[in-house]
Amino acid sequence: MRKIPLNKIRNIGIIAHIDAGKTTTTERILYYTGKTYKIGEVDEGTATMDWMVQEQERGITITAACTTTKWRDCTINVIDTPGHVDFTVEVERSLKVLDGAVVVFCGVGGVEPQSETVWRQADMYNVPRIAYVNKMDRTGSNFFDAIEQMRRKLGANAAAIQFPYFEGDEFLGVFDLIQNKLLVYKDAQGLTIETRDVPQNFFKQFKQCHDQMLEHLAETDEKIMSAFVHGEELSAADIRMAIRKAVIANKFVPVLCGASFRNKGIQPLLDAICDYLPSPEDLPPIKGTNPNTGEFEEIKVSDKAPFTALCFKVATDPYVGKINYIRVYSGTLKSGEYVYNASKRTKERVAKLVRMHANRQEVIDFVHTGDIAAAVGLKETKTGDTICTEENSILLESMHFPEPVIQQAIEPKTKIDQERLGFALHKLAEEDPSFRIGYNQETGETIISGMGQLHLEIIIDRIMREFNVEAQVGAPQVAYRETITKKVNSTGKFIQQSGGRGQYGHVVIEMEPQEMPGTGITFVDKIKSGAIPKEFIPSVKDGIFGAAKSGILAGYPVTDVKVTLVDGSFHEVDSSEMAFQMAASIAFNEGLKKAASILLEPIMDMEVIVPEEYMGSVIGDLNARRAKIISLTTRANVRVIRAYVPLAEVFNYATSLRSLTQGRASYTMEPSFYAEVPSHIAEKIILSFSGAGSRKGL
Repeated sequence: MRKIPLNKIRNIGIIAHIDAGKTTTTERILYYTGKTYKIGEVDEGTATMDWMVQEQERGITITAACTTTKWRDCTINVIDTPGHVDFTVEVERSLKVLDGAVVVFCGVGGVEPQSETVWRQADMYNVPRIAYVNKMDRTGSNFFDAIEQMRRKLGANAAAIQFPYFEGDEFLGVFDLIQNKLLVYKDAQGLTIETRDVPQNFFKQFKQCHDQMLEHLAETDEKIMSAFVHGEELSAADIRMAIRKAVIANKFVPVLCGASFRNKGIQPLLDAICDYLPSPEDLPPIKGTNPNTGEFEEIKVSDKAPFTALCFKVATDPYVGKINYIRVYSGTLKSGEYVYNASKRTKERVAKLVRMHANRQEVIDFVHTGDIAAAVGLKETKTGDTICTEENSILLESMHFPEPVIQQAIEPKTKIDQERLGFALHKLAEEDPSFRIGYNQETGETIISGMGQLHLEIIIDRIMREFNVEAQVGAPQVAYRETITKKVNSTGKFIQQSGGRGQYGHVVIEMEPQEMPGTGITFVDKIKSGAIPKEFIPSVKDGIFGAAKSGILAGYPVTDVKVTLVDGSFHEVDSSEMAFQMAASIAFNEGLKKAASILLEPIMDMEVIVPEEYMGSVIGDLNARRAKIISLTTRANVRVIRAYVPLAEVFNYATSLRSLTQGRASYTMEPSFYAEVPSHIAEKIILSFSGAGSRKGL
């Protein structure tokens, strides 16, 4: 029987740029809601949500951690996500299952590059959000500038519902624009809050901020618009109701402020989470596909509806084995029951249900609609799979994960390590869909690919520590891609005759560059009047996708090519699936030769924060690295350089930047797009591939 009403559940994520204070904020949320009795600190390695050894050593979040807590009459399922771009997949899969998000911004940095990335991810999944400007105690923090950046850079209809209160340079509390009060924090723990009337010398600023809030809210609500235009008084309840409605419709972003490290601003943030972010029943019904008919169907958000859930994360526990994190969209599930994996079309038994608190488990008997929990015992279920009842099977939209941009060779030191390494790689790839494993046939090396140097560093560290594997690794290498520059027609024939039944496959394809970069390989079947029988079409597609894994220039995967099957022929006796697969592969490779293939390299969006006196040296160094400077701006007392720079040029950039600026500059970067490799560099890459006959060290 359900104990918590559905409208009192909040499934939220804490998302932000690296070092904006997500985990620090989450730790305070756990403390003030009574989930923990002591505040954990990121810098001391005592944060509850940063439970991995690698997180505690580096002081960063690596994996999204879940927990459940309560505030007022609401149950809040919280997912604390990483800020580092190398672990962006953790943000992606969390946002897929969340109903709302708190986006944390640094009061000094404002909207930073990764802030834009997580905001776009939230846009993609249509996640309602509230903003929290942190670090108001820091010198150079500017609350109103951060809001202006949200409007300008993110296109958000953002407005303050609080603003900071300072005495001199000290941040002491917040003005509440809805209650028309000043909240002052009286103790270091942030437990005693004194409510005061707004001081007279702040009346003018308070009125300006209040009017601005109503002005932005009026854009989304007719009642507020009418009251605002006619100068009518609005009650706090009316304003809250209008904000909630606008936030759920994704038309308004209320902005709060605080200093999490100083224990200020968290309780009003918790109130805002309960007041403005949606419950599962506030959102439109989730749609899925009936696997039998292919028709779209809506899922009723109710415990009485058939059970449907999405597995959004897989983790390995040293004691219980595989844990599948699930979000329940409808129905209920009891521990020990069987579920149907609609993605794999298999039946599996849930041995145990648990509620996660970071890496700790609380055994539960049931999960209900709206819950985020974990299931133990699902052997076949992977990230993105739908589990449901077999009688009412449905497929929820799966998740798409970014392509890796960097790769390294890894090999075991001893024979004993060989088996352990294979096991470790399999487990880690199951946990992390952005981590890929490949094999170089020519060098006999195992290739691991990831989203960045830090990503692969963490993977290798885990292989050695958690799985006790001794391994040697090559230097990191860029994951180049290959594509075509013009439209061509290509023919592939595979004919083999060696007595008895032969092999015959013949295809004609059209290859052209994709209109939108980043689309990958697409296959279109335009066969008419049965030139190739329908049963062989999937084999043609398999042949195309198989051939695209390795291009003709330097063996890198081919991307952004549209392949259209236009013609072909078959033999009544000799044609087979294998023959058509081979013919398609031949046609694709021949097409690459005719279509003027080029190499592509990953380009990073980089932001460098540097003191004025070192700016010339840093820009000169970036130009030498083939960077394209996008903008130069001023932030507080430093300069901000935004540039596009090839990944190949910025390996170990941190060391160079430190030496150029005496350790006073910092930078962040994230993959942005692929661009053509300059011809003189491409020639070297191709030459090293063809000359050595391999890519040793990749």
